[in-house]
Amino acid sequence: MNMEQAKQDLMKLQEQMSAYDHAMGLISYDGETTAPKGTAANRAHALGILSEITYKISTGKETVELLEYLDAHQQDLSDREKRMVYLLIKDIRFMQKIPMEEYVEYQKLIVESQDVWYNAKLNSDFASFEPYLEKMFDYQKRFAQYAAPDMDPYDYWLNEYEAGLCKEKLDAFFGALRQRLVPLIQACGQKPQVSDDCIKGDFPEDKQEALALWLMDTMGLDRQHVGLSTTEHPFTTSLGSHLDERITTHYHRDDVSSSMFSVVHEGGHALYDTGSDEDLAYTVLDGGVSMGIHESQSRFYENILARSKAFVRFLFPKLQNLFPEQMKPYTWQDLYRAVNRVQPSLIRTEADEVTYSLHVMIRYELEKRVMAGEMTVHELPEAWNKLYHESLGVTVPDDRQGVLQDSHWSFGAIGYFPSYALGSAYGAQFLKKMRETVDVDADLEKGDFTRINQWNREHIWHFGSLLTPQEILDRTLEAPFDPNVYLDYLESKCKDVYGI
Repeated sequence: MNMEQAKQDLMKLQEQMSAYDHAMGLISYDGETTAPKGTAANRAHALGILSEITYKISTGKETVELLEYLDAHQQDLSDREKRMVYLLIKDIRFMQKIPMEEYVEYQKLIVESQDVWYNAKLNSDFASFEPYLEKMFDYQKRFAQYAAPDMDPYDYWLNEYEAGLCKEKLDAFFGALRQRLVPLIQACGQKPQVSDDCIKGDFPEDKQEALALWLMDTMGLDRQHVGLSTTEHPFTTSLGSHLDERITTHYHRDDVSSSMFSVVHEGGHALYDTGSDEDLAYTVLDGGVSMGIHESQSRFYENILARSKAFVRFLFPKLQNLFPEQMKPYTWQDLYRAVNRVQPSLIRTEADEVTYSLHVMIRYELEKRVMAGEMTVHELPEAWNKLYHESLGVTVPDDRQGVLQDSHWSFGAIGYFPSYALGSAYGAQFLKKMRETVDVDADLEKGDFTRINQWNREHIWHFGSLLTPQEILDRTLEAPFDPNVYLDYLESKCKDVYGI
């Protein structure tokens, strides 16, 4: 084997894996969006066969020899090639430790589990989903033990979603948030409640879809490469490369803000992925580096930008145009206060900025307990309801609005949830740095995202997965990560809205 041929084979390997990822991703996306609900078994069959093929390619003799050769000759590799080899070897070492039969069965389980979760949520029937969720947690524990037998299983998965993350760091992070968020929520609750009447009512879905497409255009999303569909739980996925991105939303006729902000949230993910350098397409460096950095972008666009006073002033005339009767009694100030109302609630995806992290903390505590064997899956609904009452003061009426509301556990995303709170805090510090060179408010008042997107592309997006999350933070912030910047931001907004 010579170096020139090895480098060519490295690119071919990544292109091949990208093609399989595209096919498998498209099958999963179809199942979440337009596929008839009785087709789960067919998709599971197809994904089982494809996952066996990708397993054999990843762990096969030729692949292992190629990557070990490149790893042994790092002095002849560029920084990009070194990073590619590192990420590929990392994935292969994981796959080598997982028995192929278990890996294939797990891929089938994901399809079946998501299908069962969907119906369980609709019927508020946790019992039907419980055996699938038990298997999901069992797989995550077992896979973590295979991969890193000397490591705490939950720490293993936290680190997979955000390199360097562990329970010790998250306990300190959430502790800092709770210390200032709880009194802030209480202070807002002691003030006269802000009305959200202007975003409640009857908002036809076709007009909401028109708003969604307008928001995508306004944000700077290229709809030649970013599609929009509807699903039970909004998500974003890349199909093979950043050249094919899909986002989804869910229209609630009685609340225009739900889809509006989910589109901007998922649009933030899509901006990040599609912002990768063109020459990273079909490689392991294509797309975002971690879920913490990813959520920093989605939460940044959804909350810091879209709920800002400047953007709401720009947005309000569009709502008046689409929903003239509904918006007739209101002003842009009414809308600003409504979308920044602080009110403990049941649903994480519709929570306000201030209470949002408490929703994430609850999921973190539950995952931590189940992964540690301190609680069974059967006990999750009761524990969920208890923590919601203790932390947010709300009573959960049913499992649909409780333990079944999120789709993440149905596809094994255990350890993902903390990324939402972490990303929110990253985003506030990105804003502080961005303001040094970009007049963010002036641009948002015009609905002009050009300079905002350019700043994010220069500092975050274009690297794809070339840099680690910590390298992104160090280069961009030029200061240590500090969650107090996020808390200062939230307190400032509450003072503006509630006068506290």
